[in-house]
Amino acid sequence: MARLPRLSLPGYPHHIIQRGNNRQAIFATAADYWFLLDLLNTHSRQFQVAVHAYVLMSNHFHLLLTPQDAQGLPRMMQAVGRSYVQYFNRKQQRSGTLWEGRYRSTVLQTERYLLQCMAYIDLNPVRAGMVTGPQDYPWSSYGHNTGQRADRLVSPHPLYWEMGNTPFAREASYQAWVQAGVDGSAQQALTDATLRGWALGDADFVADLQKRTERRISKSKVGRPQIARAALPP
Repeated sequence: MARLPRLSLPGYPHHIIQRGNNRQAIFATAADYWFLLDLLNTHSRQFQVAVHAYVLMSNHFHLLLTPQDAQGLPRMMQAVGRSYVQYFNRKQQRSGTLWEGRYRSTVLQTERYLLQCMAYIDLNPVRAGMVTGPQDYPWSSYGHNTGQRADRLVSPHPLYWEMGNTPFAREASYQAWVQAGVDGSAQQALTDATLRGWALGDADFVADLQKRTERRISKSKVGRPQIARAALPP
């Protein structure tokens, strides 16, 4: 069965996962983390993609971002992926693939899943047993969103701004949000939707989103396939 094209819709938040091939490490030194962050900053600005949250793990990374046009996200990821592989292979004196195929992605319903996805991303090192708290992990957006440091890569989403009327209030609210954690069902939903490429939201959100693209965005029901309707303008 042919793979579905990746879903990329302007103005919607997207959760991205890019894994190392065979779970191999994609970073060898701190300089490698910094190099990837620089690439993400450069190309997100070049292709007008806002990055709201990220975490760089030893063998994969997560991004939460919003593209301004349909081509911005794939072009950004292609530029970042290609440049990083060339850099890493040259530095490690290796050749061949580094990534486990193409990146995985999903489109999220903002009100229901954006803040949950931010917490899911920032808590990734905690779930992996690498640190006791997200504040202890240097390679994520948590420090920026809680006021511990400034990160030029991060562009706060409007929903984050609504968490408080002042920077201190927003940072405290977000810290409390992350400390409350993400329940298991939401974690599983975020993971499954991203790996499978299905849109994540309630039934009305998915139905409305399907009107905006010819690409199937949810798992088909059992039965005869329906003829795809022409995409309507956004």
